[in-house]
Amino acid sequence: MTTRRTESIDPRATLRGGLPDRYLTPEDLVTMFSLPSVETVYAWRRKRIGPPGFRVGKHLRYDPATVRAWVNEQSALEDAA
Repeated sequence: MTTRRTESIDPRATLRGGLPDRYLTPEDLVTMFSLPSVETVYAWRRKRIGPPGFRVGKHLRYDPATVRAWVNEQSALEDAA
């Protein structure tokens, strides 16, 4: 019988190497972008300035492809300035 080893996946490394096979949590965004707290993610959502997320019941989730597109968009805006 084989046992599977569960490892904690760093969302920053996962997005660099390819898209993760799960939706991201607000905590993942805090880690990825070195934000001060989850409240920053919720403030971005209220102000509609962060990556678009969606609700699954009471939980907020982010599609990794959408987050990557948002990052690329922010980079393009910064390059244009």
